[in-house]
Formats: sequence, structure tokens, C-alpha cells
Amino acid sequence: MSDANPSFILRAVKDVHFGDIPKPQIDGPYDVIVQVGQTGICGSDVHYWQRGRIGDFVLNSPIVLGHESAGVVVEIGPRVTNIKIGDKVAIEPGVPCRHCEYCRSGSYNLCPDTVFAATPPHNGTLSKFYKTAADYCYPLPPHLDLEDGALCEPVAVAVQICKVQPQKLITHRYKFEEAEQAFEAVRKGGEGVLKVMIEGVRA
Repeated sequence: MSDANPSFILRAVKDVHFGDIPKPQIDGPYDVIVQVGQTGICGSDVHYWQRGRIGDFVLNSPIVLGHESAGVVVEIGPRVTNIKIGDKVAIEPGVPCRHCEYCRSGSYNLCPDTVFAATPPHNGTLSKFYKTAADYCYPLPPHLDLEDGALCEPVAVAVQICKVQPQKLITHRYKFEEAEQAFEAVRKGGEGVLKVMIEGVRA
């Protein structure tokens, strides 16, 4: 297998290019390397490209963009048991510290030390190869392809929005007369959730 690792790199605000970065290596017993097959472009990728920051996360050095990804496992650490080489997986892009109060209480999404793909200074998944933790890769069933797998992360975000005051969160992104229609689409789930996400990006 070639060690070339072509990647989509954000060098500075509005300055992107394709280039090679070192292929990641297995360092820990639970590491996996995924050959990325599909990646979505998130609004956060656009923000870093156009503005170089999101809140306190500031682009001070080049990073690889992308975090909505799926691919095929090509290498695994010696203690990985939940996935195997050749598995198609969806990648959860944020790996928490596992030790803080948030992680220990089950709210790992609030961990302040999460390593999140394509959030400075961490590289994202728009590379041929990406290394992550085995337990943050989810095997795809046979009827889902890699494009479906890349949609898992944004759909999970949409589902979480539905759980946290959906009426309030949606209303501020739509004209008032559209809010009820958007809320109904979310409640129906499935394609409705994706429609709300797409329309939200356009807003």
C-alpha cells in the first residue's frame, strides 16, 4: 500500500490546496487507520476557509479540512476488537479525553479536551488516510454505502437538535411563517431531517 496521503489543506484564510502529508501510523493499541472514501463539507469547514476561526478556535497553522466521513479500515492496533480490516465504517469526528467529569458522566460531547477533526490545531478527514480511535468508528450495515456513512455525523447533529428545544432552535433560522413547517419536517424524521439541515445552510 502506498504511503502517499493526498489531503485537502487549509493553509490560511481563503488559501487551500491539495498536498501530501505523512501517512498516519498506529501508535496506540486501540488506534485504527481508515482509508477515507466519502466526506461531506460542513459549514464549519467553510467558516475556517473564509474566516480562519470559529469562536476561540483560530487557524494559526495549516490543517486538513473535513470531519463528516466514512471509509474502509486498513490498519488496526493490536487490541482492537470491535472492527476489523476491510470493514466499512462511519467516523465519529470528536474523540474525548475519557477522564473528565463530563466524560465520566456520559456527556462526552461536552469534554473540553476533545480532539475534533478539522478543528485547529487538529487535522481533519479530507485525506486518503485518517487515524482515529477504534471505538469512534461504527461499522456500516451491508445496505449502506460510504456516502450514507458520511451522512451519519450530520444526521446525528440534526437528531440532537430535535432533542434540545427544537422549536426554539429552528425558529431563529427561518422566517416565522416557515418555522412550523420546518419543525414538522424534523418531527417526521428521515428525509425531513436532511431537508431541514439543507435549508438551514441556505438560510
